[in-house]
Amino acid sequence: MSSYSFDVVSDFDRQELVNAIDQVRREVIQRYDLKDSGTEIELEETSLVITTASEMTLQAVEDVLRQKATKRDLSLKIFDFQTPEPAGGNRVRQVVTLRKGLSPELAKSLSKKVRDTIKKVTVAIQGESLRITGKNKDDLQQVIALLRSEDLEVPLQFENYR
Repeated sequence: MSSYSFDVVSDFDRQELVNAIDQVRREVIQRYDLKDSGTEIELEETSLVITTASEMTLQAVEDVLRQKATKRDLSLKIFDFQTPEPAGGNRVRQVVTLRKGLSPELAKSLSKKVRDTIKKVTVAIQGESLRITGKNKDDLQQVIALLRSEDLEVPLQFENYR
């Protein structure tokens, strides 16, 4: 009898993020309350840096970022907003860390929860993802339902159904 498997990952579409940030930049340029704030948004490999004139404009830019990301089907859980810090010349800077991949602690806790709840599947931690294997597709569907019901700080996707 064959076995079935799938991977549990935490990832996001980088191109959609780039598009959302581009939309945020355009809206900042056009909105009357943000137009002269000198707001800069820089996308780095694992983070996003927002530099603006005040806490109020920073909050407005955050709201626009959340709105545009939601419209592009990006989970808001990928954004980890750090505390704002002063950035010379009466400006404010905020670093937004982009969450990608399952941390080792989270992978272990998810693995343990799946193994304790559904005995008929095996769970293997593969770097920043989990491989769930079982002989029955119904068991794998129970695992997906279990993981979707969890309230986690990262978004989960299910890939490589075999």
